[in-house]
Amino acid sequence: MSYPSLKNHFLIAMPQLADPNFHHSVTWVVEHDADGAMGLTVNRPSSLSLDDILADLEIKHDVLAGRHQVVQGGPMRPETGFILHPDTGDHWTASQLLTDGLRLTTSRDILEAIAEGKGPDRSLTVLGYAGWGPGQLEQEILDNSWLSVPAEPATLFEVPISERWQTAANTLGVDIRLLSGDAGHA
Repeated sequence: MSYPSLKNHFLIAMPQLADPNFHHSVTWVVEHDADGAMGLTVNRPSSLSLDDILADLEIKHDVLAGRHQVVQGGPMRPETGFILHPDTGDHWTASQLLTDGLRLTTSRDILEAIAEGKGPDRSLTVLGYAGWGPGQLEQEILDNSWLSVPAEPATLFEVPISERWQTAANTLGVDIRLLSGDAGHA
């Protein structure tokens, strides 16, 4: 069975999803095709700040305001960083447009620019990612582990981290806390 791509969708963990990496998570699907899927969880706060990351990379900076958040993006390669940020028209070494108004950048130059006050004025640094093999995500959706909804960049920058799970589900018109984990299949 073939499924449409969920690229640029939020995966919203169903309440009964017990995996500690994804319990009550919201994950932005960056890639999804026949080879599998890759996503970035956007609502699991990290104990690190962007100041910590810049210091570790030996990038000189003044203390940054709270408009640059850091989250745990998933269990795979937690030492790898991804920067989600508004598309400012600047050109970064390793950057791709995800959807209108939102870019994903992985190069050091954006961190240097943020440190100098010349980069985007807000960002979400994501440490690690989530990955699924061929057909794995589709099976998890059939197993009622996830809801999906088109992703909204505003959720990343205008909604507090603690409210993103419920806010993403609200776009479907549901209170996710009230949903049952029982799935019915015809």
